Amino acid sequence: MQVDRRTMLAGAASLPFATEAIAAAAAEDDWERIARQYDVTRKVIQLEHGNWGMMARPVLAAYRAKVERVNRDTSYYARRTMVGDVEAVRGMVADAMGVGTDEIVLTRNATEALKALILQYNRLKAGDAVLYADLDYDSMQASMESLAARRGVRVIKFALPEPATRQSLIDAYAGAFEANPAIRMVLLTQVSHRTGLILPVAEIATIARARGIDAIVDAAHGVGQLDFRLPDLKSDFIGINLHKWIGAPLGVGAAYIRRERIPAIDPDPAESPAGTDIRTRVHPGTPDFAAQLTVPDALAFQAAIGGARREARLRALRDRWVNAVRDLPQVQIMTPDDPRTYCAITSFRLRGRTSHDDNVALAKVLLDRHRIFTVHRDGPASGACIRVTPALATRMSDCDALAAAIRSLV
Repeated sequence: MQVDRRTMLAGAASLPFATEAIAAAAAEDDWERIARQYDVTRKVIQLEHGNWGMMARPVLAAYRAKVERVNRDTSYYARRTMVGDVEAVRGMVADAMGVGTDEIVLTRNATEALKALILQYNRLKAGDAVLYADLDYDSMQASMESLAARRGVRVIKFALPEPATRQSLIDAYAGAFEANPAIRMVLLTQVSHRTGLILPVAEIATIARARGIDAIVDAAHGVGQLDFRLPDLKSDFIGINLHKWIGAPLGVGAAYIRRERIPAIDPDPAESPAGTDIRTRVHPGTPDFAAQLTVPDALAFQAAIGGARREARLRALRDRWVNAVRDLPQVQIMTPDDPRTYCAITSFRLRGRTSHDDNVALAKVLLDRHRIFTVHRDGPASGACIRVTPALATRMSDCDALAAAIRSLV
């Protein structure tokens, strides 16, 4: 993700801190100074930042101020000028993602965005097929499965290669397309929430497009973890989160639909069926307006750090613990060492211990004996694992502690 200076300054105008100080710290690789912007718990070593992202202190302060304003002014604000303010936020998100405002609709999370894209995709007919993989998010898998009853299509699930390479992933999807010529839509997860594996989405989506297959991309863990813009993914339909790696308050995501393809997604049932605006594709209900209004502050904070620097730091944190245990034959690292296939998130398991219970127990040992908080993940075809997710609040010493704990276990 990149943020232009106009977007950064617009958000920075309300921040109770100087973005220049954060930018200087990042430029000097002073990651301790940046980590101090986060009030992370000290009860444990927190290495499970994948559930949602922590707001930096200045972003949290901005959010509190906006909660107070929304709470104080209620409908006097909502019915007069708030709509314009939220529209300005939508424009800033679009700028940050490198797309048009008319191609972005705010949602409460990536799941809401992707449900709309999958369930309201109207180019399927009985006899067509759709494809998804074992590492895709559970709710998106369920949405894909529901298309059998909703659309009369054949739903195909397959397992991604393990160990994987970029080329083996491309070949796996290309092979599935070749073997199933009825496929008309595919779900692609940019960064797996289960293992951290990064798909070569642009390459796969390009192959899909050549075969008349639309790719719907789950970029929930990509935006803010990786440095890119949405058009780089070569897909017309993308769901994102802003409360994970961007660090906005909980309850903000977005859906992207390339403007020429908006008709391929039906309006939400709660909207007029004649609606043509992208905002009719997701019925908002009553969202957390204060959270939406704080997004520019989060974007400004991240822009001060810089997308490339942030990605490099997150990858370095992962490398710190992985490189320290990669030589242990008892430890299976679930992502390759090609930096194009991983960033912050990487999962591991002890060889032969692939059950749910095995990995719940291992996460418990890490917490009880070593005060290290991680999370088990089910779902990969090869079995369960432990997910490790550092963030900007993480110190290298936290990763060293994890590596020492793993070595002591084996």
